[in-house]
Amino acid sequence: MTEEWMDSLPEAARAYLEGRRLDEVECIIADLPGIARGKAVPASKFARQGRFHLPESIFFQTITGDWGEAAGEDGFIEKDMILRPDMTTATAAPWTGDWTLQVIHDAFDREGAPIPFAPRNVLMRVVQAYEKAGLTPVVAPEMEFFLVARNVDPGKPIEAMMGRSGRPAAARQAYSMSAVDEYGPVIDDIYDFAEAQGFEIDGITQEGGAGQVEINLRHGHPVRLADEVFYFKRLIREAALRHDCFATFMAKPIADEPGSAMHMHHSILDTKTGRNIFAGPEGEETDAFRHFIGGLQAHLPAAIAVLAPYVNSYRRYVKDHAAPINLDWGRDNRTTGIRIPLSSPDSRRVENRLAGMDCNPYLGIAASLACGLLGLRDKIAPRPEFTGDAYEGEGDIPNVLGQALDLFEEASPLHEVLGPEFARVYAIVKRAEYEEFLQVISPWEREHLLLNV
Repeated sequence: MTEEWMDSLPEAARAYLEGRRLDEVECIIADLPGIARGKAVPASKFARQGRFHLPESIFFQTITGDWGEAAGEDGFIEKDMILRPDMTTATAAPWTGDWTLQVIHDAFDREGAPIPFAPRNVLMRVVQAYEKAGLTPVVAPEMEFFLVARNVDPGKPIEAMMGRSGRPAAARQAYSMSAVDEYGPVIDDIYDFAEAQGFEIDGITQEGGAGQVEINLRHGHPVRLADEVFYFKRLIREAALRHDCFATFMAKPIADEPGSAMHMHHSILDTKTGRNIFAGPEGEETDAFRHFIGGLQAHLPAAIAVLAPYVNSYRRYVKDHAAPINLDWGRDNRTTGIRIPLSSPDSRRVENRLAGMDCNPYLGIAASLACGLLGLRDKIAPRPEFTGDAYEGEGDIPNVLGQALDLFEEASPLHEVLGPEFARVYAIVKRAEYEEFLQVISPWEREHLLLNV
């Protein structure tokens, strides 16, 4: 790292530091759940280092901090990865007490090869597969989350946060401006943090749940948008903590309320011409458009273990609760798992509504794009367009994590796109996590089985 490294910072980072002295740099990388791991170093040390090391075992941990037996032939020796900064990701950490930057790092082995189970590398692998085919994928994620009352007792149900009126945030007020105003101070901090970090929010709305908010991001390159979602999760949590509440990205935090999704809008450009391959010369829907949908329908069941990575994720897939239960596709139909929004031909896109907000954004976007790419490669025809209420049909996605993992472990075509070594590690870690959950006795079991069976 040269002494002039600060001169090449992104514009927002330079604006944040203008007239100020940088104290610290957080060197971070996303693990399998999407948690930021790494180390904080003084700015003077970061200026002298071009890389740092972390053990690869960070990718073998479950969400509880236990370990999956995924170390491979060498055994669990916790060998180091080489982490190098991607300076295009440098951004402020505006909630800190001093002047701090965050920088996302990429992981390599000693020979300089990308670590195959690092989530950002998995997404880059999928994007490169598109590039080899002469295609450029474009995504636009929508982030749903809940602002809830502080909850420090896992045995206590999660409750809606208290609004500024002194009443708990109300449900069933989708798109209500007064509902958004109830927690306006949190939203204000989210806007301020996002502006300091150089992120453009396309819109914020109240969703159907009590204290449920949706943030839309502008479309762009998949890796850049995954970086933004990764950063946004952190800044939203920090904004909530300033106002004595929690932000949660659980797929289903509150019973009888809708769950939280990360809807993903996909369009694919011809790299040479820049044209959307989903639209023909006269604006008509193309074979590529249909094949992308066909790929989602054929391969998403096996990818659900990535899009819905926890036992709680499957509580979201409930009829008539704003979450899809099948893989039907329809035009401007929010009851289908695959929706074609209203748009001009040049902006034609496919919306995958299956992913939960609890998924790792790198892995969720990678898995969805991988399914679409397999459809394009194999020219998979979709099922006929669905019209009407898709909730009236039968579900065709897994009901529980164990079933989803069974499908994922057998999905060789998907493994080839995402990377076989990633698929091996992910399946082992998630299976270990699922088995941890199965050892827990729930309040429901104690209430209904203790004295009745």
